[in-house]
Amino acid sequence: MNETFETVGMIGLGYIGLPTAALLASRGMQVIGVDVDQNAVDTINRGQVHIVEPDLDIVVRSVVTTGNLRATTAPEPADAFLVAVPTPFRDDRSPDLSYIESAAKALAPVLKKGDLVVLESTSPVGTTEKLAAWFAEERADLSFPQQAGEQADVQVAYCPERVLPGQVLQELVNNDRVIGGMTSRCAARAAALYQVFVKGECLVTSSRTAELCKLTENAYRDVNIAFANEMSLVCDPLKVNVWELIELANRHPRVNILKPGPGVGGHCIAIDPWFIVDSAPELARLIRTAREVNDSKPEHVIRRILQLADRFKSPTIACFGLAFKANIDDLRESPALDIVVQLAERQAGKLLIVEPNITKLPAALEQAANVELVSLDEALGNADIIVGLVDHSEFLKISRESLSEAMLLDTRGMWR
Repeated sequence: MNETFETVGMIGLGYIGLPTAALLASRGMQVIGVDVDQNAVDTINRGQVHIVEPDLDIVVRSVVTTGNLRATTAPEPADAFLVAVPTPFRDDRSPDLSYIESAAKALAPVLKKGDLVVLESTSPVGTTEKLAAWFAEERADLSFPQQAGEQADVQVAYCPERVLPGQVLQELVNNDRVIGGMTSRCAARAAALYQVFVKGECLVTSSRTAELCKLTENAYRDVNIAFANEMSLVCDPLKVNVWELIELANRHPRVNILKPGPGVGGHCIAIDPWFIVDSAPELARLIRTAREVNDSKPEHVIRRILQLADRFKSPTIACFGLAFKANIDDLRESPALDIVVQLAERQAGKLLIVEPNITKLPAALEQAANVELVSLDEALGNADIIVGLVDHSEFLKISRESLSEAMLLDTRGMWR
């Protein structure tokens, strides 16, 4: 049975898959990246990137030039496979594992004895076991951990990413990794693979514990954000400045309240807590409430914008930011984008959008006649109302004087 890894297949070349593939390739491994998006595949094979992440373009260009990384639309044989595909939820907030199932069925034909498969996608507890079961359905000629334990032909493990967009390359290398195996052998082999590029500690556990660990980390953050967002809601009718309040409260040696915002977005914190709620709906009461608080915040912001807009006959509203957090181009589950879409649908006025990390409006806005992507200066020069939604570094440099001609709603405390 193969104990070394010379070739790695990366299934999914998005915000996690591509940086991971590039790092493995930079350590001398032959990496075959797989993605269903032909444009992404073609872009990578030119030595370019289709996502915004500092320094990623440099690494990708280098490893493509050396031949250590290439991309394709279909899996090919390898010694190990990492699966990093989306795990959204359905309209009823139940987990949608269809992307993982599709990846399993596409990957199954190229599996061989001695291979390792690691699921990286943030997933409900038990998903790694489902992945192995899907493999077993497709490949009766191979044994998997649920069938043969430590003696399985193919090892299956789980290792979630724990990175911050904008710092992905650095954190993939330096952060500790939680590695959960369906057996101890699965975990050990997965740890050996990650130690090729991870300087942090590889912490070994079971696949179920690793799955819940990732969900717990993001639910913890969601609960803390919900407290800050709820305090901002409380402050409004009491006519208290929430930014000053939090600054003063945080002078207590054991208090560290986070900053409120227009909601919570991204592919992790806005989704992962619902996986815990779905698994234990009668027990995860605090986690559910936190999600509901954060999910309700965009509507509160919209109401405040509409109140300001009512003071004008035909208002021009400049919205600063569409991404789900600062200094990235990722719009997934973005509360800022949700707010702008709702304003457009409600015909709140002419909407001028400033988002320095994109070059065209997303599909949800491109057909809206009252929405235009503009420069920062154009927005400042023409707005009746300015709404700060994302604290991009470009926006932090705006002087108070530049904002003085418009009504201001700052959801991120950028321009205090």
